[in-house]
Amino acid sequence: MNKMKSALEEYIAAFNAGDAQRVIALFAAEATIEDPVGTPKKHGIEEIKAFYTHATNLGARLELIAPPRGSHSNAATITFKVHIQSEQGPAHIDVTDVMEFNAEGKITSMRAYWGPDDYHTASAT
Repeated sequence: MNKMKSALEEYIAAFNAGDAQRVIALFAAEATIEDPVGTPKKHGIEEIKAFYTHATNLGARLELIAPPRGSHSNAATITFKVHIQSEQGPAHIDVTDVMEFNAEGKITSMRAYWGPDDYHTASAT
């Protein structure tokens, strides 16, 4: 398995372990996050740290839907469900993340593709 796919598998495992530090370690210092695409980007490791510390503290869990997919270049994707506990009860969000990597195998860009119609409450599914 190539470095990008391995990094994405580690991303899922670290997130599900609630280990924000392990997730953050996968990112380059100058990385950006746009989650979801169309919202303001988070820039640099401090904003990334705040984002993942918050996300992992909420108790969200990721369920991989398909294996990581790579490219002939420096990008790879993962498609998953984010399971959360909402005010209405259990819910999930269908997401595809596109990540770009540098030569050292660190994530330089994470763009999460999901919108309002990708959010599902247990009562609606």
